[in-house]
Amino acid sequence: MCGIAGFIGYKKIEQKDIEATLYQMKNRGPDANGTFEFNYENIFGCLLHSRLSILDLNERSNQPFTLGHCTVVFNGEIYNYVELKKNLIAKTNIEFQTTSDTEVLLRYYMEYGTECTKYFEGMWSFAIWDDHKKHLFLSRDRFAEKPLYLYKSKEGLYFGSEIKFLKALSNQSFTINYQHVLRYFINGYRSLYQTDEGFFNEVQELGYANNLVVNLDLQETKSSYWQVNCQRQEMSLAEAIEGTREHFLQALNIRLRSDVPMAFCLSGGIDSSSIVSTAAKVFNYDVTTFSIIDSDERYNEYDNIKATIDDTQSKHFLLSINTTNTIEKLRNLIDYHDSPISTITFYVHSLLSEEMAKNGYKVAFCGTGADELFPGYYDHYLMHLRDIQHHPNFATYLSDWEKYVKKYVRNPLLRDPYQFINNENMREHLFFRNEEFSKYLKRDFHETTDEKDFNCKYLLHRRMLNEMFHEVTRTALHEDDLNSMKYSIENRSPYLDSKLFSFAYSIPIEYGIMHGYNKYVLREAMKGILNDQVRLSREKKGFNAAITSLVDFKDENVTSLLLDPNAKVFDLIHRDKMKSLFELDFIPNSSAKFLFNFINLRFFLENN
Repeated sequence: MCGIAGFIGYKKIEQKDIEATLYQMKNRGPDANGTFEFNYENIFGCLLHSRLSILDLNERSNQPFTLGHCTVVFNGEIYNYVELKKNLIAKTNIEFQTTSDTEVLLRYYMEYGTECTKYFEGMWSFAIWDDHKKHLFLSRDRFAEKPLYLYKSKEGLYFGSEIKFLKALSNQSFTINYQHVLRYFINGYRSLYQTDEGFFNEVQELGYANNLVVNLDLQETKSSYWQVNCQRQEMSLAEAIEGTREHFLQALNIRLRSDVPMAFCLSGGIDSSSIVSTAAKVFNYDVTTFSIIDSDERYNEYDNIKATIDDTQSKHFLLSINTTNTIEKLRNLIDYHDSPISTITFYVHSLLSEEMAKNGYKVAFCGTGADELFPGYYDHYLMHLRDIQHHPNFATYLSDWEKYVKKYVRNPLLRDPYQFINNENMREHLFFRNEEFSKYLKRDFHETTDEKDFNCKYLLHRRMLNEMFHEVTRTALHEDDLNSMKYSIENRSPYLDSKLFSFAYSIPIEYGIMHGYNKYVLREAMKGILNDQVRLSREKKGFNAAITSLVDFKDENVTSLLLDPNAKVFDLIHRDKMKSLFELDFIPNSSAKFLFNFINLRFFLENN
């Protein structure tokens, strides 16, 4: 895990701008940094790298890394590098110079060209300058785990792992995209990747599973090397369970490769608990866990967390959250992210990253993506009912929801089991009360959702794929990456494995939810590995916290700061309406999300 940046175009980047960029990259790569420059006729370029050493800690694996006519800067991990290396040695009898995945990546490019990405299992953004072909090759992983931002100017193309790298290397400032600001404020985190826009007008991202080749004329050729497939296969329930277990174990096994200490985020849910339990009990890894404990009963998962800690005998750190220095920490986090923080969850996650770094860990595992592989949200139950409405056992599925699930559902739009049977296009629950919240604005804002089709037969699969690639997972990966890299930690997500993904989406729809259990196949696959207290728990609290556990709205110093009438945010928002929210004795969940968005915009606009 590292930081990368670079340029190709009609000017030579000044040394002061290179040095300024490397300084900005120090969090992502505190162990080493380097620069490679090239030019041909009137075209100039540079590749910058800062290294966080995870595999082959020797300086021989520092980057930029050059073999013959090719040089790479690489952020991420190719988890199957051991197998790829064996295959390439058998084919070519090449002698490798390092034990790193970086060398495997570059040699695969030299052997297979831009087709190399089809062989990789991992997370990555990288840039390769090929001095024979005279082109720059950029690539991003299948799930967009690793960021790759682009800025195109009349001078050429800049790229980098963070927006601040683009600013430093180009010596330019960017303008705020206020449509995206309002999109975030009213529609929240789910709306952030519904379009190609971001918080700055001039900045784009290379899409997931995309390659980009830039030639000497600065002409760009973009291509996708992987297509999402959700074609059901005929299989028994036993085969679905066994296949899930096999693919999950393999996905985790290759992600346990590291030459530095690793830690595990642990909540009370099945996702992270399965990772921890499998690492400890199947692969005999000496597990250390980090957890957040919130005293608010809506989010307190202590009992389930303790059950997994006791079962795995893991070394553990339990962090109790409070209101101390929240505003200061949040301001600092927003500044590092170059954007508002998407939800309270990711502020809380940053506290875990900070604690891991204090205790010497350089790799962290989390359960991101599991809810989008195996149906995990409360609306998934109702979409599942819609998809199996003609199943001979529909009455049993419906009865199980009424008996086991309904009591946990707080959103009133999701308490009718026929909601999606009657209207499969209903999505108001995703943007609950947004019409009401839009009245806080001084300008009109109304925007509908843009759900992608993905050529899926089932409503549930279509919704889950939108959550994976354009809503929940996509946002979580953005936040996880920045939170971790702020503290020089690599973040790994074992559920985001292409083989596990393909298998999960081939499982017959009726197995997704059974006996009132979401993620039924995953739960059964974890039998004998994960403790039953967690494995058989139906209530979903999520990795979250109450906003009142973080911010004391009764503290006049806090409220006067947030409601400063001179703040830029009040150019967009009615101050008096926001003030009324601060005065509520009880803050509902939807209002808490809205308040958190406001606080983030308050400081994001102040800094930009």
